Amino acid sequence: MTTSNIETTPVFFSDIEQAAQRLDGVAHRTPVMTSRTLNEICGCEIFLKCENYQRMGAFKFRGAYNALSQLDDEQKKCGVITFSSGNHAQAVALSGKLLNIPATIVMPKDAPKVKLNGTKGYGAEVLLYDRSEEKREEIAKEIQEERGMVLIPPFDHPHIMAGQGTAAKELFEDVGPLDALLVPCGGGGLISGSAISANHFSPECEIFGVEPEAGNDGQQSFKSRQLVSIPTPKTIADGAQTNSLGHLTLAVMLKHVKQMLTATDDELIRTMFFLYERMKLVVEPTATLGLAPVFNKNLDLSGKRVGIILSGGNVDLKALGNLFSTI
Repeated sequence: MTTSNIETTPVFFSDIEQAAQRLDGVAHRTPVMTSRTLNEICGCEIFLKCENYQRMGAFKFRGAYNALSQLDDEQKKCGVITFSSGNHAQAVALSGKLLNIPATIVMPKDAPKVKLNGTKGYGAEVLLYDRSEEKREEIAKEIQEERGMVLIPPFDHPHIMAGQGTAAKELFEDVGPLDALLVPCGGGGLISGSAISANHFSPECEIFGVEPEAGNDGQQSFKSRQLVSIPTPKTIADGAQTNSLGHLTLAVMLKHVKQMLTATDDELIRTMFFLYERMKLVVEPTATLGLAPVFNKNLDLSGKRVGIILSGGNVDLKALGNLFSTI
């Protein structure tokens, strides 16, 4: 597996089914949580797919393991490299450990400590960079060429997208058809894979992507129908601090996604607080992107069956007090 010709490689539901087979017995089949109180607040029936309970704490494990498990013996021996602010980094590190593949991760110096420690804890080599002055893609590409490693990008790769799509596959298998599905969006790997699963199980389901208001490159790309790149956004949703979507992910989104929405940091904090206080769910800010528009009354889905993916739970617990003190 290389990164050449990726942009023209389509992803089908059969790829997601094959990914699910590879992940069977390795990834957790995460629970779906409900709350009558949440339903009353939002005016609809909500099903939360809790990827905060996934291995390494986020959905990213699905795509990373699916990608690494398809390398041939020579590629596994050479090792893999990627770039990530945290969850994809941990996912590649853990997958590499399980598959005995050396992993090198390019991470920003300001990455959350919990994610940095997790990545190192899984045995990966971590190289830090300054995201205000350096480009992670260039650093990773240079090291890849020097060491002959395989580059595993965070989202714009068919094996990554197919792996991420298994989360929505499980959701539909567990709860049946849905009227709407809301998915956090950074680079688009999760929402593109989820959209393919949704189209298979529930073709009438409307799919919404949600990203930070400060980093609405996806919304801009969706409206212009071409990739829009922005500076690294300042937001508490560190898992969605991407500069742009990918070519592959945008193509799938334009085909299957109804609308791209945004949420402010304050809205994310209020949503997080409810999930912690009333549902006892430990989630990171990025994970609440999907729920935020409905919870904060910015999207009316009254009377509908709504699926929402909580993407991860790798949160800096020491920082929560400061976040919640603003409410």
